[in-house]
Parts: sequence; C-alpha cells; structure tokens
Amino acid sequence: MADDTIDWDAFFTLHHDMPREGPGSDAMTEEVARALPPLPGGAILDLGCGPGRQTLVLARTLKHSIIAIDTHRPYLERLAMAADDVGLSSLIETRQQSFFNLADEPEGVALIWAEGSIYIPGFVDGLRLWRSLLVPGGLLVASDIAWLTDDPPEAARAFWDADGTGIESLQDKIRQAGEEGFEVLSTHRLPRDAWWTEYYEPLAERSARLRDGAGPALTQVLDANDREIDVWRRFGETYGYIFFVLRKVDDDAT
Repeated sequence: MADDTIDWDAFFTLHHDMPREGPGSDAMTEEVARALPPLPGGAILDLGCGPGRQTLVLARTLKHSIIAIDTHRPYLERLAMAADDVGLSSLIETRQQSFFNLADEPEGVALIWAEGSIYIPGFVDGLRLWRSLLVPGGLLVASDIAWLTDDPPEAARAFWDADGTGIESLQDKIRQAGEEGFEVLSTHRLPRDAWWTEYYEPLAERSARLRDGAGPALTQVLDANDREIDVWRRFGETYGYIFFVLRKVDDDAT
C-alpha cells in the first residue's frame, strides 16, 4: 500500500507490539554485522529503527554506540526499555526524527544501517540522501526488496507496482549503487524463515484477531496486509530482501 493511501492509525493498530516491522532476523543482522570490514571513525546511525530488534543486535555485536532514529515515538520507547532490560542502554541513543532531514554533520557518520527502511525514500534516493553524511570510506548497509528472476510472474509484478514499491532486479540495484558513488562489498539474501516466522506469521495472526469489528480504515489495512502475504506465499521464491553492504567511494574516484 502506497504511503499516501495509508491510514496510519489503522496501520499502527495492526502493527502494535509486533516483534519487528519487516522481514528479518537477529541471526541475519548479526551475520551481516560480523562480516563488515573495520569501521572508520564516526557515528553509527540506525535509520528507521522501528522497535529496534536490529539495534540491539548491532550494539551487542559491534560494541559501539548507536543512534537509533525513527519518527514513531512508541517504537523508540520500546527500544529504550528493551535496551535497559538487556544492559545495552549505555550504547543506544534514541532520536525521534525524520531521516529525510537528519541533523548529523556531513562526513561525520561511519556506518548507516537501514534495515528494511530504504524503501521509504526509494533505493536510489536513499543512497543520494545519505551519502554525504558518511566519512570517506564509510559504510551504508541497507536491506531492500529485489527480483531474483529475470522473468517475474505478472501477478507479483502487478501487485508490487500497484503497491508503489516498484521492485527492480538485484543486478539493477548493484548497478545503481555504483552509479551513486558506492562500492558494493557484498550482498546477503534473507532466508524464507526471516519472512514467515519472524514477520508474516505473527502479522497474519494479529490480522485475523482484528477482523471482527474492524472499521473501514482498519479493514483496508488488513486487506492490503493479507494480499501481500498471499502474494509472498505464491511467488516468494521470485523476490526477496537483500542486504547491500556498500562503501562510499572517494568523490575524486567517482
């Protein structure tokens, strides 16, 4: 569902207290984080952190302070409480802010982590928006959806086009990253259980519980959610979330 058609109150009713806000897993976050090259000096930003499952994993794995950024205050409050519960509050700072207008100094950030959130500005626009914040040689890790076949099923393509996501191929995204001044260090595909067990299964169960008595706005959100899950069940082998590990290339080399 495109952002401009979402009733956000209804959306957050569906997503309230969900374990995460998109496909992913703690194991995958840790795997990608452990494989990163040594970081240059600078801050670490977790953009669109949501309730912060990946933030906790990053803090524990990288043993580095992290600024977790989201516009939804309840997510940040949940993250702060979770960080305190597991003894990581000294490493995690929360900031309620849009990542379209970040307050960080240019070339002051060593690592930008955007797990499942770069789709909001769009892949290319996200790269353009955040590149100037990175120190020379800084890293941007983003997970985004991509086609995994040269001939996507028409029904799947039609669904994602109508949703406004506009999926592109993995190779197209690799090419785009290079054109926007990044070296692609590696890519990592999310396994299917990171879609179902971690995200769609609890979301489907909550959607079913909310059906009875749902008003028009919530029904619209539930219908869109259920259609998305159905498309994944039918065609999920043809697309997937990919972690892109990108390094900022020196401007003189672009």
